[in-house]
Amino acid sequence: MPTAANTLPNTPSSAALATRAFAVAILLALCALCLAWELWLAPVRPGGSWLALKALPLLLPLPGLWRLRMFTYRWTSLFIWLYFVEGVVRATSDRAPSSWYALGEVVLTVLLFAACGAHIRWRQRQARA
Repeated sequence: MPTAANTLPNTPSSAALATRAFAVAILLALCALCLAWELWLAPVRPGGSWLALKALPLLLPLPGLWRLRMFTYRWTSLFIWLYFVEGVVRATSDRAPSSWYALGEVVLTVLLFAACGAHIRWRQRQARA
């Protein structure tokens, strides 16, 4: 006789749903930081700069993260390091307050990487069980 667990084998665990929520929230926060940083808070040029467009690629993984696509979590965990490198470079080369926002970018990218890694790990454990 099938049980509820047997009828829905691909139902994500509560841990996977929590890591998804955390990853999506961090990704949106990173996108908001990039936009605010380059348009209002500390733009490279007064009045904003074209560097604000760096926030657009951050929107690409959102649908895949929300749909729990493992491939999206994997490539996002690699793609996010571009923002980490930019944050480290600007944190060490820019003056305050831009360097503070760069440190915020570094922290958010590390948190997003951790959330993606945790999600992948939970999903792999669930698949083995």
